Parts: sequence; structure tokens; C-alpha cells
Amino acid sequence: MAAKPEPNFKVVADNRKARYNYEIGETFEAGLALTGTEVKSLRTGKATIAESYAHVDRQGEAWLVNANIPEYLSGNRFNHPPKRPRKLLLKSRELAKLSQAVEREGMTIVPLKLYFNAKGRAKLQLALAKGKKLHDKREVEKKRDWSREKGRLLRARG
Repeated sequence: MAAKPEPNFKVVADNRKARYNYEIGETFEAGLALTGTEVKSLRTGKATIAESYAHVDRQGEAWLVNANIPEYLSGNRFNHPPKRPRKLLLKSRELAKLSQAVEREGMTIVPLKLYFNAKGRAKLQLALAKGKKLHDKREVEKKRDWSREKGRLLRARG
């Protein structure tokens, strides 16, 4: 059996709560407009995107809001503010699709994953998502628990 190929990107931050709190729809890959100290800080792997979100403003630009990229430890007075809004680099068709989905269908733009691709560029995986109600979350949890229990029972029998 051949060895599994290693993924050619390094995940910096993962938003695991998004899959629990939202019903994930279509996903997009966006570039990030970052400063030098932000890139260096990301390479240390200490960023968090759990409480962040994205929005498209009236000028048609997408922004990542409330993402925390901590200050670079070896940075000097030119260090960046940790929670500043960061511009997302998307194609115009993707921007139009995102803004229409938010306005018409009441969806949310949720960041799922922040990573460096094979070329070493910082990328953000975004998703159009719809918020789950409490009973939906409970239902998903019950299904997951039942599938685990079913697996245990089948292993114990056979």
C-alpha cells in the first residue's frame, strides 16, 4: 500500500465551533492582505478565528473582523494591532455571490480555516452558513452519540 501523500499546506487556525453552530454551505478560498509582522506571527501558529466573521461592505470589499493574530514577539514599534479588520482578497464574482447570499437569504460568512498554501501564501477558507437552532444542535449530537454506540455494539458482537 502506498504511503498517504502529505498535505501541501500548513493549518494555522481552525474554527471547529463553526461546524457545530452553523449549517455549512458553499466554501470559498480567500487571500489575506497582511503586514509583515502578521505573517511572521501566523507562522508561529498562535492565531485564533473562533469568534471572527467576515462581511462585504458597500464598496464591495470583503473584510475579516475580530480575528486575533497576536503581536510578533520579535517585532518592534512597527508591530500590528492584534484584532484589526483584515481585507480579504476574492474575485468579483465571489464577492457578488457572498453579498447577495447575506442580503437576500440571511446567511453568514464564517471563516473555517486559516492556512499557508503550497506557495507559502496565507489563505482563509470561508463558508456561507446558516445558523442552527438549539434543537438542531441537540439532534446532531444525538445522532453522533447513537452512531458511536452502534459501532461499539457491533464491535462487541462480532
